[in-house]
Amino acid sequence: MEEQDIPIDINSGKLLEWLINRRHCTKDWHVMVLPIREKINNAIQDMPIHEGIAKLLSGSYINYFHCLKIVEILKETEADTKNVFGRYGSQRMKDWQEILRLYEKDNIYLAEVAQILIRNVNYEIPSTKKQIQKLEQIQIELEKKEADYKKSENIARSEFNLLCKQLGISGEQIKLELTEKVKELPEIYEKIAKKIKSLEKVVEFYCAFVNYTLGRQHDGGCVPMIKYIIDKGNTTTYEWIYGEAPLSVNEPPLNISLNNDDLENKKIEDIDNIGIDFGKIDINSDINFEDIMLEVGGEIDWGDENIDEAIEDENIDYNISLEESGIVVEAAGHEGGIATGSKAYSILDNPSTRNDFINQLFELEAFLKVRLYEFKGDDSVNFLSFSQLQDSTSIVQYSTLENTQNMLDNVQVVLSEILDTKVQHLHNIKHSVRYVDVLTSSLKQKLSLVEKMIILQKNVKEKRENSSEDINSIRPYLQLLIQRTKELQTEIEQDISKKYKNRIVHLTGSINML
Repeated sequence: MEEQDIPIDINSGKLLEWLINRRHCTKDWHVMVLPIREKINNAIQDMPIHEGIAKLLSGSYINYFHCLKIVEILKETEADTKNVFGRYGSQRMKDWQEILRLYEKDNIYLAEVAQILIRNVNYEIPSTKKQIQKLEQIQIELEKKEADYKKSENIARSEFNLLCKQLGISGEQIKLELTEKVKELPEIYEKIAKKIKSLEKVVEFYCAFVNYTLGRQHDGGCVPMIKYIIDKGNTTTYEWIYGEAPLSVNEPPLNISLNNDDLENKKIEDIDNIGIDFGKIDINSDINFEDIMLEVGGEIDWGDENIDEAIEDENIDYNISLEESGIVVEAAGHEGGIATGSKAYSILDNPSTRNDFINQLFELEAFLKVRLYEFKGDDSVNFLSFSQLQDSTSIVQYSTLENTQNMLDNVQVVLSEILDTKVQHLHNIKHSVRYVDVLTSSLKQKLSLVEKMIILQKNVKEKRENSSEDINSIRPYLQLLIQRTKELQTEIEQDISKKYKNRIVHLTGSINML
Protein backbone atom coordinates (compact mmCIF):
# COMPACT_ATOMS: atom_id res chain seq x y z
CA MET A 1 0.00 0.00 0.00
CA GLU A 2 1.35 3.39 -1.03
CA GLU A 3 1.75 6.15 1.54
CA GLN A 4 -0.90 8.22 -0.23
CA ASP A 5 -3.46 5.53 0.43
CA ILE A 6 -2.82 5.40 4.20
CA PRO A 7 -5.45 7.55 5.98
CA ILE A 8 -4.51 10.02 8.68
CA ASP A 9 -6.69 9.60 11.81
CA ILE A 10 -6.72 12.54 14.23
CA ASN A 11 -8.66 12.62 17.48
CA SER A 12 -10.88 15.70 17.27
CA GLY A 13 -10.26 16.54 20.94
CA LYS A 14 -6.49 16.70 20.36
CA LEU A 15 -6.57 18.35 16.92
CA LEU A 16 -5.01 21.67 18.02
CA GLU A 17 -2.26 19.86 19.93
CA TRP A 18 -1.58 17.69 16.84
CA LEU A 19 -1.24 20.78 14.58
CA ILE A 20 1.18 22.52 16.96
CA ASN A 21 3.31 19.37 17.46
CA ARG A 22 3.70 18.97 13.69
CA ARG A 23 4.59 22.66 13.37
CA HIS A 24 1.61 23.55 11.21
CA CYS A 25 0.71 26.22 13.76
CA THR A 26 2.58 28.18 16.40
CA LYS A 27 1.86 28.19 20.11
CA ASP A 28 1.18 31.94 20.16
CA TRP A 29 -1.48 31.81 17.44
CA HIS A 30 -4.16 33.09 19.79
CA VAL A 31 -2.23 36.37 20.21
CA MET A 32 -1.90 36.86 16.48
CA VAL A 33 -5.59 36.14 15.78
CA LEU A 34 -6.83 39.11 17.85
CA PRO A 35 -6.07 41.84 15.25
CA ILE A 36 -7.60 39.61 12.55
CA ARG A 37 -10.86 39.36 14.52
CA GLU A 38 -10.86 43.13 14.91
CA LYS A 39 -10.49 43.60 11.13
CA ILE A 40 -13.36 41.12 10.53
CA ASN A 41 -15.64 43.07 12.88
CA ASN A 42 -14.81 46.32 11.01
CA ALA A 43 -15.25 44.75 7.58
CA ILE A 44 -18.65 43.32 8.47
CA GLN A 45 -19.97 46.86 9.03
CA ASP A 46 -19.69 47.60 5.28
CA MET A 47 -21.10 44.69 3.32
CA PRO A 48 -23.24 44.62 0.15
CA ILE A 49 -26.79 43.31 0.32
CA HIS A 50 -26.51 39.69 -0.73
CA GLU A 51 -28.42 36.61 0.35
CA GLY A 52 -25.31 34.41 0.48
CA ILE A 53 -23.41 36.86 2.68
CA ALA A 54 -26.40 37.25 5.04
CA LYS A 55 -26.59 33.46 5.42
CA LEU A 56 -22.86 33.21 6.16
CA LEU A 57 -22.96 35.94 8.77
CA SER A 58 -25.93 34.44 10.68
CA GLY A 59 -25.90 31.74 13.31
CA SER A 60 -22.22 30.96 13.86
CA TYR A 61 -18.76 32.28 14.57
CA ILE A 62 -17.13 33.62 11.36
CA ASN A 63 -13.94 31.72 10.51
CA TYR A 64 -11.41 31.56 7.70
CA PHE A 65 -13.56 29.36 5.47
CA HIS A 66 -16.41 31.86 5.74
CA CYS A 67 -14.01 34.59 4.70
CA LEU A 68 -13.07 32.60 1.58
CA LYS A 69 -16.73 32.34 0.60
CA ILE A 70 -17.28 36.06 1.26
CA VAL A 71 -14.39 36.92 -1.06
CA GLU A 72 -15.87 34.69 -3.78
CA ILE A 73 -19.19 36.55 -3.46
CA LEU A 74 -17.43 39.94 -3.53
CA LYS A 75 -15.77 38.95 -6.83
CA GLU A 76 -19.29 39.11 -8.29
CA THR A 77 -20.62 42.15 -6.45
CA GLU A 78 -17.41 44.19 -6.88
CA ALA A 79 -16.58 43.05 -10.43
CA ASP A 80 -17.03 46.58 -11.87
CA THR A 81 -14.13 47.83 -9.69
CA LYS A 82 -11.64 45.43 -11.27
CA ASN A 83 -8.86 47.11 -13.35
CA VAL A 84 -6.85 45.85 -16.33
CA PHE A 85 -4.28 44.31 -14.03
CA GLY A 86 -6.88 42.10 -12.31
CA ARG A 87 -6.90 44.06 -9.10
CA TYR A 88 -9.98 45.33 -7.36
CA GLY A 89 -10.38 48.98 -6.51
CA SER A 90 -13.13 48.23 -3.97
CA GLN A 91 -12.11 48.85 -0.36
CA ARG A 92 -14.40 45.97 0.69
CA MET A 93 -12.44 43.52 -1.43
CA LYS A 94 -9.13 44.90 -0.19
CA ASP A 95 -10.22 44.50 3.46
CA TRP A 96 -11.29 40.86 3.07
CA GLN A 97 -8.21 39.96 0.99
CA GLU A 98 -6.05 41.44 3.77
CA ILE A 99 -7.94 39.31 6.31
CA LEU A 100 -7.26 36.16 4.28
CA ARG A 101 -3.56 37.05 3.99
CA LEU A 102 -3.21 37.52 7.76
CA TYR A 103 -5.13 34.25 8.42
CA GLU A 104 -2.85 32.24 6.11
CA LYS A 105 0.35 33.49 7.76
CA ASP A 106 1.68 30.67 9.98
CA ASN A 107 -1.64 28.82 9.39
CA ILE A 108 -3.36 30.92 12.05
CA TYR A 109 -6.73 30.07 10.49
CA LEU A 110 -6.09 26.36 10.98
CA ALA A 111 -5.41 26.75 14.70
CA GLU A 112 -8.52 28.91 15.10
CA VAL A 113 -10.90 26.54 13.29
CA ALA A 114 -9.39 23.61 15.24
CA GLN A 115 -10.21 25.40 18.49
CA ILE A 116 -13.72 26.26 17.24
CA LEU A 117 -14.29 22.62 16.32
CA ILE A 118 -13.07 21.39 19.73
CA ARG A 119 -15.18 23.96 21.57
CA ASN A 120 -18.29 23.05 19.58
CA VAL A 121 -17.83 19.30 20.04
CA ASN A 122 -16.84 19.34 23.72
CA TYR A 123 -18.84 22.26 25.09
CA GLU A 124 -21.31 24.13 22.86
CA ILE A 125 -23.25 21.19 21.45
CA PRO A 126 -23.35 19.12 24.71
CA SER A 127 -24.38 22.15 26.80
CA THR A 128 -27.12 23.05 24.29
CA LYS A 129 -28.40 19.47 24.39
CA LYS A 130 -28.34 19.51 28.19
CA GLN A 131 -30.22 22.80 28.18
CA ILE A 132 -32.95 21.24 26.01
CA GLN A 133 -33.04 18.13 28.23
CA LYS A 134 -33.33 20.31 31.33
CA LEU A 135 -36.19 22.29 29.78
CA GLU A 136 -37.91 19.03 28.79
CA GLN A 137 -37.51 17.75 32.36
CA ILE A 138 -38.92 21.02 33.66
CA GLN A 139 -41.87 20.55 31.31
CA ILE A 140 -42.51 17.06 32.69
CA GLU A 141 -42.33 18.34 36.28
CA LEU A 142 -44.62 21.26 35.45
CA GLU A 143 -47.13 18.91 33.81
CA LYS A 144 -47.04 16.74 36.94
CA LYS A 145 -47.51 19.83 39.16
CA GLU A 146 -50.40 21.00 36.99
CA ALA A 147 -52.04 17.57 37.31
CA ASP A 148 -51.50 17.62 41.11
CA TYR A 149 -52.99 21.11 41.38
CA LYS A 150 -55.94 20.01 39.24
CA LYS A 151 -56.41 16.96 41.49
CA SER A 152 -56.29 19.17 44.62
CA GLU A 153 -58.77 21.55 43.01
CA ASN A 154 -61.16 18.70 42.21
CA ILE A 155 -60.85 17.26 45.74
CA ALA A 156 -61.51 20.64 47.39
CA ARG A 157 -64.40 21.34 45.01
CA SER A 158 -65.87 17.87 45.65
CA GLU A 159 -65.59 18.30 49.42
CA PHE A 160 -67.21 21.73 49.17
CA ASN A 161 -70.04 20.43 46.98
CA LEU A 162 -70.52 17.36 49.19
CA LEU A 163 -70.78 19.44 52.36
CA CYS A 164 -73.12 21.91 50.65
CA LYS A 165 -75.23 18.98 49.45
CA GLN A 166 -75.34 17.55 52.97
CA LEU A 167 -76.44 20.93 54.29
CA GLY A 168 -78.79 21.54 51.37
CA ILE A 169 -77.27 24.92 50.44
CA SER A 170 -75.79 26.35 47.24
CA GLY A 171 -72.74 27.82 48.99
CA GLU A 172 -73.03 31.32 47.53
CA GLN A 173 -74.04 33.13 50.76
CA ILE A 174 -73.03 30.53 53.30
CA LYS A 175 -74.08 32.02 56.66
CA LEU A 176 -77.35 33.37 55.32
CA GLU A 177 -78.20 30.05 53.68
CA LEU A 178 -77.35 28.14 56.87
CA THR A 179 -79.54 30.50 58.87
CA GLU A 180 -82.43 29.93 56.49
CA LYS A 181 -81.84 26.18 56.46
CA VAL A 182 -82.23 25.89 60.25
CA LYS A 183 -85.93 26.66 59.70
CA GLU A 184 -86.31 23.08 58.45
CA LEU A 185 -85.45 21.54 61.85
CA PRO A 186 -89.00 21.56 63.33
CA GLU A 187 -90.34 19.76 60.25
CA ILE A 188 -87.48 17.25 60.36
CA TYR A 189 -88.07 16.54 64.06
CA GLU A 190 -91.79 16.15 63.41
CA LYS A 191 -91.09 13.46 60.81
CA ILE A 192 -88.71 11.69 63.19
CA ALA A 193 -91.31 11.84 65.97
CA LYS A 194 -93.83 10.12 63.66
CA LYS A 195 -91.33 7.35 62.89
CA ILE A 196 -90.67 6.91 66.62
CA LYS A 197 -94.27 5.69 66.97
CA SER A 198 -93.20 2.58 65.04
CA LEU A 199 -91.07 1.66 68.08
CA GLU A 200 -94.09 1.07 70.32
CA LYS A 201 -93.81 -2.73 70.04
CA VAL A 202 -90.04 -2.52 70.56
CA VAL A 203 -90.47 -0.56 73.79
CA GLU A 204 -93.19 -2.94 74.98
CA PHE A 205 -90.96 -5.95 74.25
CA TYR A 206 -87.95 -4.39 75.98
CA CYS A 207 -89.89 -3.29 79.06
CA ALA A 208 -91.56 -6.71 79.43
CA PHE A 209 -88.21 -8.45 79.15
CA VAL A 210 -86.54 -6.12 81.71
CA ASN A 211 -89.44 -6.34 84.18
CA TYR A 212 -89.51 -10.15 83.94
CA THR A 213 -85.72 -10.32 84.41
CA LEU A 214 -85.86 -8.03 87.46
CA GLY A 215 -89.01 -9.68 88.83
CA ARG A 216 -90.52 -6.22 89.35
CA GLN A 217 -91.18 -2.93 87.61
CA HIS A 218 -88.05 -1.06 86.57
CA ASP A 219 -87.41 2.01 88.71
CA GLY A 220 -88.22 5.05 86.61
CA GLY A 221 -89.33 2.86 83.68
CA CYS A 222 -87.37 1.69 80.65
CA VAL A 223 -86.47 4.20 77.93
CA PRO A 224 -88.90 6.80 79.38
CA MET A 225 -88.15 9.48 76.83
CA ILE A 226 -88.94 7.22 73.86
CA LYS A 227 -92.18 6.17 75.60
CA TYR A 228 -93.06 9.81 76.12
CA ILE A 229 -92.49 10.80 72.49
CA ILE A 230 -94.54 7.77 71.32
CA ASP A 231 -97.42 8.91 73.54
CA LYS A 232 -97.29 12.71 73.26
CA GLY A 233 -94.92 13.49 70.39
CA ASN A 234 -91.99 15.90 70.29
CA THR A 235 -93.25 18.38 72.90
CA THR A 236 -91.30 21.17 74.57
CA THR A 237 -88.75 20.27 77.21
CA TYR A 238 -90.92 22.28 79.63
CA GLU A 239 -93.83 19.88 79.14
CA TRP A 240 -91.50 16.86 79.46
CA ILE A 241 -90.19 18.16 82.80
CA TYR A 242 -93.38 19.55 84.37
CA GLY A 243 -96.01 17.29 82.81
CA GLU A 244 -98.16 19.92 81.09
CA ALA A 245 -97.91 22.32 78.19
CA PRO A 246 -96.85 25.93 78.85
CA LEU A 247 -99.15 28.87 78.17
CA SER A 248 -96.52 30.35 75.87
CA VAL A 249 -93.07 29.55 74.59
CA ASN A 250 -90.26 32.08 74.46
CA GLU A 251 -87.56 30.21 72.51
CA PRO A 252 -84.15 31.93 72.40
CA PRO A 253 -83.55 33.67 69.05
CA LEU A 254 -80.98 32.32 66.61
CA ASN A 255 -77.76 34.13 67.44
CA ILE A 256 -75.85 34.21 64.13
CA SER A 257 -74.06 37.37 63.01
CA LEU A 258 -74.09 37.68 59.22
CA ASN A 259 -71.07 39.08 57.40
CA ASN A 260 -71.54 41.98 55.02
CA ASP A 261 -70.83 39.76 52.04
CA ASP A 262 -73.60 37.43 53.20
CA LEU A 263 -76.05 40.31 53.23
CA GLU A 264 -75.50 41.26 49.59
CA ASN A 265 -78.53 40.97 47.31
CA LYS A 266 -80.71 40.37 50.40
CA LYS A 267 -83.62 42.73 50.97
CA ILE A 268 -83.71 44.52 54.29
CA GLU A 269 -87.17 43.23 55.10
CA ASP A 270 -85.95 39.65 54.62
CA ILE A 271 -83.01 40.17 56.94
CA ASP A 272 -85.28 41.61 59.61
CA ASN A 273 -87.05 38.25 59.77
CA ILE A 274 -83.93 36.24 60.60
CA GLY A 275 -85.01 36.00 64.26
CA ILE A 276 -86.58 32.58 63.68
CA ASP A 277 -89.49 30.96 65.55
CA PHE A 278 -88.66 27.24 65.39
CA GLY A 279 -91.60 25.75 67.22
CA LYS A 280 -95.34 25.94 66.99
CA ILE A 281 -95.58 28.32 69.89
CA ASP A 282 -98.07 30.80 71.16
CA ILE A 283 -96.29 34.13 71.58
CA ASN A 284 -98.07 37.43 71.92
CA SER A 285 -95.71 39.90 70.28
CA ASP A 286 -97.35 42.83 72.12
CA ILE A 287 -96.25 41.52 75.53
CA ASN A 288 -92.98 42.54 77.11
CA PHE A 289 -91.68 39.28 78.55
CA GLU A 290 -89.38 41.10 80.94
CA ASP A 291 -92.41 42.23 83.04
CA ILE A 292 -95.05 39.64 82.13
CA MET A 293 -97.76 38.69 84.67
CA LEU A 294 -100.06 35.78 83.96
CA GLU A 295 -103.41 35.16 85.56
CA VAL A 296 -105.01 31.81 86.26
CA GLY A 297 -108.75 32.02 86.45
CA GLY A 298 -108.91 35.83 86.59
CA GLU A 299 -107.59 39.07 85.11
CA ILE A 300 -104.13 40.50 85.37
CA ASP A 301 -103.76 43.22 87.93
CA TRP A 302 -100.68 45.27 87.07
CA GLY A 303 -100.75 47.10 90.44
CA ASP A 304 -98.60 50.06 91.42
CA GLU A 305 -95.50 48.25 92.55
CA ASN A 306 -92.57 47.19 90.43
CA ILE A 307 -91.95 43.48 90.35
CA ASP A 308 -88.49 42.07 89.55
CA GLU A 309 -88.32 38.66 87.95
CA ALA A 310 -85.00 36.80 88.02
CA ILE A 311 -85.48 34.37 85.15
CA GLU A 312 -82.42 32.33 84.27
CA ASP A 313 -81.96 29.66 81.61
CA GLU A 314 -80.82 26.92 83.98
CA ASN A 315 -82.71 27.81 87.20
CA ILE A 316 -86.20 29.27 86.66
CA ASP A 317 -88.46 30.17 89.55
CA TYR A 318 -91.98 30.14 88.20
CA ASN A 319 -93.68 30.99 91.59
CA ILE A 320 -94.77 34.61 91.12
CA SER A 321 -96.50 36.34 94.00
CA LEU A 322 -99.07 38.89 92.97
CA GLU A 323 -99.72 40.71 96.24
CA GLU A 324 -102.70 42.78 95.06
CA SER A 325 -104.61 39.86 93.55
CA GLY A 326 -103.37 37.06 95.78
CA ILE A 327 -102.92 34.82 92.74
CA VAL A 328 -100.03 32.30 92.54
CA VAL A 329 -98.96 30.93 89.13
CA GLU A 330 -96.88 27.77 89.29
CA ALA A 331 -95.03 26.14 86.38
CA ALA A 332 -96.60 22.79 87.18
CA GLY A 333 -100.03 24.30 87.84
CA HIS A 334 -103.26 23.47 86.00
CA GLU A 335 -102.83 26.25 83.43
CA GLY A 336 -99.05 26.01 82.91
CA GLY A 337 -96.47 28.79 82.71
CA ILE A 338 -93.86 30.29 80.38
CA ALA A 339 -91.29 28.10 78.64
CA THR A 340 -88.05 30.04 78.29
CA GLY A 341 -84.40 29.25 77.64
CA SER A 342 -83.50 25.64 76.95
CA LYS A 343 -86.90 24.47 78.26
CA ALA A 344 -88.53 26.20 75.29
CA TYR A 345 -86.81 23.81 72.88
CA SER A 346 -88.50 20.58 71.84
CA ILE A 347 -87.18 17.31 73.28
CA LEU A 348 -85.39 16.36 70.07
CA ASP A 349 -84.04 19.91 69.68
CA ASN A 350 -82.75 20.40 73.23
CA PRO A 351 -79.08 19.24 73.27
CA SER A 352 -79.48 17.63 76.72
CA THR A 353 -82.70 15.69 76.11
CA ARG A 354 -81.62 14.88 72.55
CA ASN A 355 -78.53 13.08 73.88
CA ASP A 356 -80.67 11.13 76.39
CA PHE A 357 -83.04 10.15 73.58
CA ILE A 358 -80.18 8.94 71.34
CA ASN A 359 -78.66 6.96 74.24
CA GLN A 360 -82.00 5.25 74.80
CA LEU A 361 -82.17 4.35 71.11
CA PHE A 362 -78.70 2.79 71.38
CA GLU A 363 -79.93 0.95 74.46
CA LEU A 364 -82.79 -0.57 72.45
CA GLU A 365 -80.47 -1.39 69.57
CA ALA A 366 -77.99 -3.17 71.83
CA PHE A 367 -80.77 -5.19 73.49
CA LEU A 368 -82.22 -6.35 70.16
CA LYS A 369 -78.76 -7.26 68.83
CA VAL A 370 -78.19 -9.48 71.86
CA ARG A 371 -81.57 -11.14 71.33
CA LEU A 372 -80.72 -11.78 67.68
CA TYR A 373 -77.37 -13.23 68.71
CA GLU A 374 -79.22 -15.62 71.05
CA PHE A 375 -81.61 -16.63 68.27
CA LYS A 376 -78.74 -17.37 65.90
CA GLY A 377 -76.56 -19.08 68.54
CA ASP A 378 -76.22 -22.68 69.72
CA ASP A 379 -79.57 -24.56 69.90
CA SER A 380 -78.90 -26.06 73.34
CA VAL A 381 -78.13 -22.64 74.75
CA ASN A 382 -81.22 -21.20 73.06
CA PHE A 383 -83.43 -23.96 74.52
CA LEU A 384 -82.17 -23.23 78.03
CA SER A 385 -82.56 -19.50 77.53
CA PHE A 386 -86.06 -19.61 76.09
CA SER A 387 -87.28 -22.23 78.60
CA GLN A 388 -86.54 -19.74 81.36
CA LEU A 389 -88.97 -17.26 79.74
CA GLN A 390 -92.03 -19.58 79.89
CA ASP A 391 -93.60 -17.54 82.69
CA SER A 392 -93.01 -14.21 80.97
CA THR A 393 -95.56 -12.19 78.96
CA SER A 394 -96.70 -13.38 75.54
CA ILE A 395 -94.72 -10.70 73.66
CA VAL A 396 -91.51 -12.08 75.19
CA GLN A 397 -92.43 -15.76 74.76
CA TYR A 398 -93.52 -15.48 71.15
CA SER A 399 -90.68 -13.31 69.92
CA THR A 400 -88.99 -14.74 66.84
CA LEU A 401 -85.89 -14.12 64.81
CA GLU A 402 -87.96 -12.40 62.11
CA ASN A 403 -89.93 -9.98 64.27
CA THR A 404 -86.86 -9.19 66.40
CA GLN A 405 -84.97 -8.33 63.21
CA ASN A 406 -87.88 -6.12 62.10
CA MET A 407 -87.84 -4.32 65.45
CA LEU A 408 -84.07 -3.77 65.14
CA ASP A 409 -84.56 -2.38 61.63
CA ASN A 410 -87.12 0.12 62.94
CA VAL A 411 -84.76 1.28 65.70
CA GLN A 412 -81.89 1.69 63.25
CA VAL A 413 -84.09 3.69 60.86
CA VAL A 414 -84.86 6.20 63.64
CA LEU A 415 -81.19 6.27 64.64
CA SER A 416 -80.12 6.97 61.07
CA GLU A 417 -82.66 9.81 60.87
CA ILE A 418 -81.62 11.52 64.10
CA LEU A 419 -77.89 10.98 63.40
CA ASP A 420 -78.14 12.10 59.78
CA THR A 421 -75.24 14.39 58.86
CA LYS A 422 -77.50 17.21 57.74
CA VAL A 423 -79.61 17.03 60.90
CA GLN A 424 -76.52 17.09 63.12
CA HIS A 425 -75.07 20.04 61.22
CA LEU A 426 -78.31 22.02 61.51
CA HIS A 427 -78.64 21.13 65.21
CA ASN A 428 -75.08 22.32 65.92
CA ILE A 429 -75.62 25.46 63.84
CA LYS A 430 -78.68 26.38 65.89
CA HIS A 431 -77.10 25.78 69.27
CA SER A 432 -73.49 26.90 68.70
CA VAL A 433 -72.43 30.24 67.26
CA ARG A 434 -68.84 29.02 67.13
CA TYR A 435 -69.89 25.96 65.13
CA VAL A 436 -71.47 28.22 62.50
CA ASP A 437 -68.26 30.23 62.23
CA VAL A 438 -66.11 27.09 62.01
CA LEU A 439 -68.38 25.51 59.39
CA THR A 440 -68.54 28.72 57.36
CA SER A 441 -64.77 29.12 57.62
CA SER A 442 -64.26 25.50 56.51
CA LEU A 443 -66.44 25.98 53.43
CA LYS A 444 -64.75 29.27 52.56
CA GLN A 445 -61.31 27.68 52.96
CA LYS A 446 -62.27 24.99 50.48
CA LEU A 447 -63.44 27.64 48.02
CA SER A 448 -60.25 29.59 48.64
CA LEU A 449 -58.23 26.43 48.00
CA VAL A 450 -60.08 25.89 44.72
CA GLU A 451 -59.26 29.44 43.61
CA LYS A 452 -55.64 29.05 44.73
CA MET A 453 -55.27 25.80 42.78
CA ILE A 454 -56.73 27.45 39.66
CA ILE A 455 -54.21 30.31 39.93
CA LEU A 456 -51.33 27.86 40.48
CA GLN A 457 -52.45 25.83 37.46
CA LYS A 458 -52.48 28.99 35.37
CA ASN A 459 -48.97 29.96 36.53
CA VAL A 460 -47.62 26.46 35.93
CA LYS A 461 -49.23 26.34 32.50
CA GLU A 462 -47.60 29.67 31.57
CA LYS A 463 -44.20 28.38 32.74
CA ARG A 464 -44.69 25.17 30.78
CA GLU A 465 -45.61 27.11 27.63
CA ASN A 466 -42.58 29.37 28.11
CA SER A 467 -40.25 26.39 28.46
CA SER A 468 -41.82 24.88 25.32
CA GLU A 469 -41.12 28.12 23.44
CA ASP A 470 -37.54 28.08 24.71
CA ILE A 471 -37.09 24.51 23.48
CA ASN A 472 -38.54 25.40 20.07
CA SER A 473 -36.15 28.33 19.80
CA ILE A 474 -33.05 26.37 20.94
CA ARG A 475 -33.57 23.28 18.76
CA PRO A 476 -33.05 25.13 15.42
CA TYR A 477 -29.89 26.68 16.86
CA LEU A 478 -28.65 23.23 17.91
CA GLN A 479 -29.34 21.82 14.44
CA LEU A 480 -27.52 24.75 12.83
CA LEU A 481 -24.59 24.34 15.24
CA ILE A 482 -24.29 20.63 14.45
CA GLN A 483 -24.53 21.33 10.73
CA ARG A 484 -21.85 24.05 10.80
CA THR A 485 -19.61 21.83 12.96
CA LYS A 486 -19.84 18.96 10.46
CA GLU A 487 -19.12 21.40 7.61
CA LEU A 488 -16.12 22.68 9.57
CA GLN A 489 -14.95 19.09 10.12
CA THR A 490 -15.04 18.42 6.37
CA GLU A 491 -13.20 21.68 5.59
CA ILE A 492 -10.46 20.97 8.15
CA GLU A 493 -10.03 17.40 6.86
CA GLN A 494 -9.69 18.68 3.28
CA ASP A 495 -7.27 21.44 4.28
CA ILE A 496 -4.98 19.06 6.22
CA SER A 497 -5.24 16.55 3.36
CA LYS A 498 -3.72 19.13 0.96
CA LYS A 499 -0.71 19.44 3.25
CA TYR A 500 -0.11 15.67 3.05
CA LYS A 501 -0.38 15.12 -0.70
CA ASN A 502 -4.16 14.65 -0.58
CA ARG A 503 -4.06 11.72 1.81
CA ILE A 504 -7.39 10.90 3.37
CA VAL A 505 -7.82 12.61 6.77
CA HIS A 506 -10.34 11.40 9.38
CA LEU A 507 -11.22 13.40 12.49
CA THR A 508 -12.26 10.78 15.03
CA GLY A 509 -13.67 10.77 18.55
CA SER A 510 -16.81 12.37 19.91
CA ILE A 511 -17.35 14.40 16.72
CA ASN A 512 -18.68 11.27 15.03
CA MET A 513 -21.44 11.04 17.67
CA LEU A 514 -23.07 14.34 16.66
